[in-house]
Amino acid sequence: MKVEVMDTTLRDGEQTSGVAFSPTEKLNIAKILLEEVKVDRLEVASARISEGEFEGVKKIVSWAEEKGFLNQIEVLGFIDGTKSLDWMQNAGAKVINLLSKGSLNHLEGQLRKTKEAHLADIRRSLDYAEKLGISVNLYMEDWSNGMKNSPDYVFYMLSELQHENIKRFMLPDTLGVLNPFECNRFFKNIIKEFPNLHFDCHTHNDYDLAVANVMAALDAGAKGVHTTVNGLGERSGNAPLASVVALAHDQMGMETRIDEKKLNKVSRMVEVFSGTRIPSNKPIVGEHVFTQTCGVHADGDSKGNLYFNDLTPERFGRLRKYALGKTSGKASIRKNLEELGIELSPDTMEKVTKKVVELGDKKEGITTEDLPYIISDVMGSEIIKEKIKIHNYFVTHVFNLKPNATLSIEIEGEYYEETSIGDGQYDAFMKALKKIYKRLDKNIATLIDYAVTIPPGGKTNALVETVIKWTFDNREFKTRGLDSDQTSAAIQATMKMLNLIERE
Repeated sequence: MKVEVMDTTLRDGEQTSGVAFSPTEKLNIAKILLEEVKVDRLEVASARISEGEFEGVKKIVSWAEEKGFLNQIEVLGFIDGTKSLDWMQNAGAKVINLLSKGSLNHLEGQLRKTKEAHLADIRRSLDYAEKLGISVNLYMEDWSNGMKNSPDYVFYMLSELQHENIKRFMLPDTLGVLNPFECNRFFKNIIKEFPNLHFDCHTHNDYDLAVANVMAALDAGAKGVHTTVNGLGERSGNAPLASVVALAHDQMGMETRIDEKKLNKVSRMVEVFSGTRIPSNKPIVGEHVFTQTCGVHADGDSKGNLYFNDLTPERFGRLRKYALGKTSGKASIRKNLEELGIELSPDTMEKVTKKVVELGDKKEGITTEDLPYIISDVMGSEIIKEKIKIHNYFVTHVFNLKPNATLSIEIEGEYYEETSIGDGQYDAFMKALKKIYKRLDKNIATLIDYAVTIPPGGKTNALVETVIKWTFDNREFKTRGLDSDQTSAAIQATMKMLNLIERE
């Protein structure tokens, strides 16, 4: 069975508190979702919300028409006479997801209308949409509570509308109240009564059951599912795209058009544009979900991949990692050293393992790129000789003036000095550094992520850990700095980066 995936990151996902995509951001997300991830349909906006929303839809529609995706672009619209449909017509969109009432409580409490009157309003919208050449899918808002408390109303509406020009009936658990047993039963009951209709499942995650409810609906015979990238959405969010795809493929044995290798890419893009961090343990796309922490697991993996499951990182364009910390054993450390191309004698390995565990006990985060420094520390060796050293730096931040940095740096015995302004103290430091490297015709790694951690309950003088992710020569790596000052910690991490790429 093939499952149709409709992604609503740009509509329902944007209803996440504090999230607002610009028209350009919306277009870029739409492009990657349709061209690379290959979702079947894309809900991109709500009609009549704002001028920015209108411009965003126009941008996407213009691009989609040129690329042949126009009929895959959908807009949430309202039963408001002709207003939503006129708005869509002016924007150039051709598919409306018409919002109707799926429960008697919402109908009587919010619209204060009878079911007959609501039905008449829907039909007027359907007639007008047909005149404009706009295709219609029907959302039945609060359908889950409708099935719980007023099933006769739900079946009445479906019975009356089943022969209308409606392509899909979209059944949302608007308030996230269903459990998988109810969801499965409700979908089975409806599909049994209306076997020729196309039903979509739209779940919310209030009880952390959004993905489980998708599974229940698919098992009952739902033909389409709604998702958002990273599970963005109203309140606790929607069913995450990556999780739903993995579930459909592995647990249900179903097919989708989705390219799994592109899921991580779109997740990172949406993380940046939304400003909403992906939890490190989020399935499929979280930073640590393909990281083994226990040394026993690393040992098992080296003896026949004993701790692997079907969710291999390569499927999603990622790599397996082995964490370094107090639970690390020799196998974990060996896996990380292999990545760096370093071999150690058994005696040295014993000492390095002991030091890694000791640092982990102190709650210090350790990256793969820290290992050469740890080896140098425990052995007194020059496995990582610092060819680049900070001689001096001075950073200032004066109210209403641009931050300024002056840097003096030693590179292989020669001293260089530069000054620059920036949008922050660290930015000013980096710009001064780049001036020096440009003079020397040297390349520098590109910063792709910057994370600062302060211990919970930390005082104003607490140690700050700064971990920076870089990319250089198509390789990603992290460096870490630890200091009571955030900028100093970042500069430490940067100096490690410079010496690492110098060694390479």
